[in-house]
Amino acid sequence: MLKRSEKNDLYRESDDFNQGLWDLKKKMFGLTRYIFNIIILCLGITGYYLIREYLTDVPHLSEYCLALALVLFLSVRISFEWERVPVLRFGKYIFTRGPGLFLIIPIVDKVIDYVDCRIMVTDFSAERVLTRDTVPVFVDAIIFWMVWDATKAKLEVEHYTRAVALSAKTALRDIIGKNSLSTLLSSRDGLGKQLQKILDKKTNPWGITSLSVEIKDIVIPTALEDAMSKEAQAEREKNARVILSQAEIEISNNFSRASEKYKNNDKALELRSLNLLLEALKKNGSMILVPSDVPSMMNIGTVAGIAKKIKKQGGDKDGDH
Repeated sequence: MLKRSEKNDLYRESDDFNQGLWDLKKKMFGLTRYIFNIIILCLGITGYYLIREYLTDVPHLSEYCLALALVLFLSVRISFEWERVPVLRFGKYIFTRGPGLFLIIPIVDKVIDYVDCRIMVTDFSAERVLTRDTVPVFVDAIIFWMVWDATKAKLEVEHYTRAVALSAKTALRDIIGKNSLSTLLSSRDGLGKQLQKILDKKTNPWGITSLSVEIKDIVIPTALEDAMSKEAQAEREKNARVILSQAEIEISNNFSRASEKYKNNDKALELRSLNLLLEALKKNGSMILVPSDVPSMMNIGTVAGIAKKIKKQGGDKDGDH
């Protein structure tokens, strides 16, 4: 028996994107914000030893230099262009800084987090959810969202990225339960807009807006998929038979109208007989000479007999060769 995780993996798409590697790269890049602080600390330590070595006539100057470097090391902060930084003072929110260089009071001020205000993409799914017509489905979707108020996002929600993903998953389950399978398969754009409205209403108080929701894939049980395929095939065969019968009706109507034309027109019937004879001769690659008064004595049955005889003679000649 398959375990739960193995069952879920059967429905998941192969994804070349490595989330763990991306998070590692993001953290390593985030460390570059502290290069300026490290440079300040190194300069302070270097100045401390140089002053102690060469400026011994000025007391405590080296200690002052080192203390200033330590204060700057703890006070200077840098945020990137897409980041906003809420700051607390004695546990109370006072301001939001960024992007660029800003200063805080060491020990007194506390940086909550560096909030990324770019458009984010979150992949979420609803596993084994029953539709309104009791069909179990697996739905995979993505949501595009962004933080427009970093202060609310950090102060109103403990973990806003996880809250967005769980809210989207809950809303998706609710949407699936209210719609039939045919609606899910045919109205993905409409369902995405419904999800966006639900999420936007929930996340706006957090300083987060949902830009769009897109349904990537809807997986149904294999047995049901085979049954739907057979149903579609039967429907196509039915349509093909209906079209063929309509064509037969049109052909019979045309023959009926043609017979009315030939009924009182002997010349037209003779010309048609000659035409049939000519077509038979072309197909068999033979040639025959007939008297000029033959067409007047011919009808369609006679022409067919002649064509059949010519075909038989052609076969006998091939056998002789």
